[in-house]
Amino acid sequence: MALSLGWKAPRSRCGLLLQAVRNSGLLLFPCGQCPWRGAGSFLDPEKKAFLEENTEVTSSGSLTPEIQLRLLTPRCKFWWERADLWPHSDPYWAIYWPGGQALSRYLLDNPDVVRGKSVLDLGSGCGATAIAAKMSGASRILANDIDPNSLHQWLKNCFWTYGTRILIGDPGRPQFSGHSIQHHLHEVVEYSLPEPTRQENNGLTTSTVWDFQP
Repeated sequence: MALSLGWKAPRSRCGLLLQAVRNSGLLLFPCGQCPWRGAGSFLDPEKKAFLEENTEVTSSGSLTPEIQLRLLTPRCKFWWERADLWPHSDPYWAIYWPGGQALSRYLLDNPDVVRGKSVLDLGSGCGATAIAAKMSGASRILANDIDPNSLHQWLKNCFWTYGTRILIGDPGRPQFSGHSIQHHLHEVVEYSLPEPTRQENNGLTTSTVWDFQP
């Protein structure tokens, strides 16, 4: 998960992009609200009912108990059910990943990082970091996920072209630890993960916020 501060888009595309995101309910989440609650305009009633029945709103077991999210938890049927019985695309958005937990905790503890700024939450997943940015006073938040263009070369362009500050949350995944991006990272803070998160993530114990400085 990457967070860009002071994000700017080309003027010719920005309006269309923001309008599309507004229509999908993913811009400027109300404080403490799970991100897809405002997305009724694009969820058909049958899918909405299915998701409500098979996920739960929770704020426990994470680094940010002040944020409520609709997630897939051990109390939900599909936590234990065979994955191929889930009728929709993989619910990555329904997991509060350790990297996102660290990044969200950091913003809540350090609101000056985002206060009054435009924030792009890249690889937003459940939307917790975007919510944390809003709670910390960000002026505009764009949450973006499932984007094939989120490679670190694109992040470098944002850094050099716009002076964008880029923060990344990661719990030490091998594909991240072994990536060449490591040469451009400065550790900001490391958090110990709550026990429920450790159990749900194969024993990962910590999650770190990195400052990307190419």
